[in-house]
Amino acid sequence: MPTYDYLCEDCGYKFERFQSIKTRPLRKCPGCGRNSLSRLIGTGAGVIFKGSGFYQTDYRSESYKKQAKQSEKTDTGTKPQAKDSKPAGKTIPDTKNKKKST
Repeated sequence: MPTYDYLCEDCGYKFERFQSIKTRPLRKCPGCGRNSLSRLIGTGAGVIFKGSGFYQTDYRSESYKKQAKQSEKTDTGTKPQAKDSKPAGKTIPDTKNKKKST
């Protein structure tokens, strides 16, 4: 829902109101009580981001967060891969230690 700016033409009272797009503009001024309000044309602020970070994970549902915690607990019980395992790729045959057959 957008925020609309209003200005009273009689008393000069200016304020903002958070309203639905479908709602009719206000007419009665909360400052003086007269029907002289006009809605001001705004630039359209769009989305205002405030805070430390904006990531998709910032707005996860509670059920998703609970499942993630449970999966972290079960993942810690698995064994990590051995560090001395050979990297994938071509193997070079050892020709130096082979005896020549005659």
